[in-house]
Amino acid sequence: MYIKTIEPDDASGEIAALYDAERASMGQVMEATQCWSARPDIIVPIENLLHQIRDEFSLGLLNFRLITFVAARFVPSSYCSHVYFRALSSMIGRDETLAVHRDYRNAGLSEQQVEMLAYAEQISRDASKITETDIKRLRDVGFSDLNIADIALAASFRNFMSRYFDAVGATVEAEFLDADPEIRQELAVGRK
Repeated sequence: MYIKTIEPDDASGEIAALYDAERASMGQVMEATQCWSARPDIIVPIENLLHQIRDEFSLGLLNFRLITFVAARFVPSSYCSHVYFRALSSMIGRDETLAVHRDYRNAGLSEQQVEMLAYAEQISRDASKITETDIKRLRDVGFSDLNIADIALAASFRNFMSRYFDAVGATVEAEFLDADPEIRQELAVGRK
């Protein structure tokens, strides 16, 4: 990490509680969490926003993770690609997740999921180019305005988070790296 952060053993108050919760659920405090502690006034609101977007996501956890994984590829963020490859693999399988990474349009997803991920890709590449036609395409496959807003929030939030992680030098933890060096290389879409 490029910046000084609050180490888990030095944390107190709300940050210690947040770190303890992450240790309980993940077995460690991830650099992605710790890097926010350089701004102690922001770490808890950022974590709360992540949980509010993810836990209340109108399209379910699987679609949230699909969006996050695809957005990470186009940010590009190696950190988030590795972490969400692992998370998504546990839900749909390693081979299926690799197929999504390589070409979500031909990965056996539903038409609705493909349109959702195309929108997430567009947000990550250049949201200024999104038009009413893009939104109409989402509505045409059955998405409500709430769903569209949630897709935009998930993709935009991942862009924000991933860019911050790279900007402060967060590095992916070893347990999120695939055992196959070729797959690790493939998922290293940004910083190596």
